[in-house]
Amino acid sequence: MAKEKDVKTNAMRILDRNKVSYKVNTYECEEFIDGVQIADMLGQPYEMTYKTLVAQGRSGGYFVFVIPIAEELDMKKAARSVGEKSVELIHVKDINKITGYIRGGCTPLGMKKQFPTVVDDTAKALDEIIISGGRLGSQIFLSPKDLVKVTGGKFEQIIFESQQD
Repeated sequence: MAKEKDVKTNAMRILDRNKVSYKVNTYECEEFIDGVQIADMLGQPYEMTYKTLVAQGRSGGYFVFVIPIAEELDMKKAARSVGEKSVELIHVKDINKITGYIRGGCTPLGMKKQFPTVVDDTAKALDEIIISGGRLGSQIFLSPKDLVKVTGGKFEQIIFESQQD
């Protein structure tokens, strides 16, 4: 199994090419498990672990949203952040066709095309976040600022605000 850790994904190759510092974590996973279950299994904080969502705007364009795993994308804020009237998450069956990744292995790096990317602004306060490594059982730890730089993305508030004030 040690050899498995040496396998680089497109996401990792892009980070290498851009000279971005990152760490990789691998774990046993043969089918989709949601991010919260993975964080629980690995003892990782929810606020540091981010999921990648892909949406289509009314214009037909695709957009990538990166948010904390336990949060929900605010579709109105997401649409505003990319200059669309509305956005809808793509259907699970279309993930591979559009991104080149499978459900649970989707990362904002190395998709078939580089779509406009928005990272929730909660990431700005963190030194490091965890995203999918580009395949099931693989995670990348990196600076959120590096993620935004490499994707050409931006930080915006795109999740529902906490009601615990």
